[in-house]
Amino acid sequence: MNRLGWLIPAVFLYAAAGAAQADGRADCTHGRTRLPPIVNLRVDNDLLGGQDQGYSNGVQLTLVSPNLRDYTDDPCIPRLARWVNRRLEALQPERFEQQNMIATFSQGIFTPTDFTRSDLIEDDRPYAAALLVGLGYNAREGDQLRTTQLQFGIVGPAALGKEAQDAVHQIVGSEKFRGWDNQLENEPVFRIVHERMRRFSSNDGARGWAWDAIAHYGGSFGNLATYANGGAEFRFGRNLPDDFGSTPLRPAGENTAPTREPRSQYTPGAHLFLTMDTRWVLWDITLDGNTFRDSHSVDKRHAVANVGYGVAVMFHRWKLALARYHGTREFDGQRETPVFGSFTISRAF
Repeated sequence: MNRLGWLIPAVFLYAAAGAAQADGRADCTHGRTRLPPIVNLRVDNDLLGGQDQGYSNGVQLTLVSPNLRDYTDDPCIPRLARWVNRRLEALQPERFEQQNMIATFSQGIFTPTDFTRSDLIEDDRPYAAALLVGLGYNAREGDQLRTTQLQFGIVGPAALGKEAQDAVHQIVGSEKFRGWDNQLENEPVFRIVHERMRRFSSNDGARGWAWDAIAHYGGSFGNLATYANGGAEFRFGRNLPDDFGSTPLRPAGENTAPTREPRSQYTPGAHLFLTMDTRWVLWDITLDGNTFRDSHSVDKRHAVANVGYGVAVMFHRWKLALARYHGTREFDGQRETPVFGSFTISRAF
């Protein structure tokens, strides 16, 4: 991974801190509603779903900017962040009502079912880990959102999957997986993710009990994963937030969009959510194996789907979401359908 990739999270942390202090130094609202910087921490684990296989564990830190006038000249982001954005102008939308940017740092770990075997298990998925950084851009027009993210990093031993899993298993007192010597080889990976979302609400942002539905469609392209996807999320509760979903199931769902009512984000509330996503997968390196080298692989299923349900609670600047996800089988011969749990903690600054 190049040096610029590792700089993105640091740059964005600086951007968030600078924006949080900007009200006292400059006018950063530009006549628009202003959403403060937000930090999201998401943790996935299949033990929360009663399994220890497949998508075994995931951690992602997401940093979200305030609403921006633009991505290259806005005084609410520091000079270094503007310099990075000038080199990624092709990913940035134009002529939208509201816009913001996000940065991510994440790790995902994938393992077969039998943790006791140290030999290559040919009929089960490969051992694999991915360590990624990303930069994304949101653009909102009314109840529609367009988001584009660029993610890149490494798959293989350099992603530190074995070390991370061993540390967690040591803490919780469970046995370690013994087959990490068979994991995928080191390979640089990237993908571009694009999604479009549309929100339908019963109360158009008013406080009180309400429901809404958020439809989405899009896809991913790259040697990490290439697919087309579509689905929807349904929510019911009190004081629904003016955003585009509560689920971290998809890369494009793991961020906070610009809002028309920033103070409403601090109104206490809670809601239930049900989400679904279907994909037509052309390539998934964690199943298909290394792109340019011989490695372990399985016969991937192209059509897959996930369903999730959970609860989200908002209190002042905090938000907590708990969820459980069920998926269809991802490859031929997979013994059990995937199940994992997830929790996300968000804090506005």
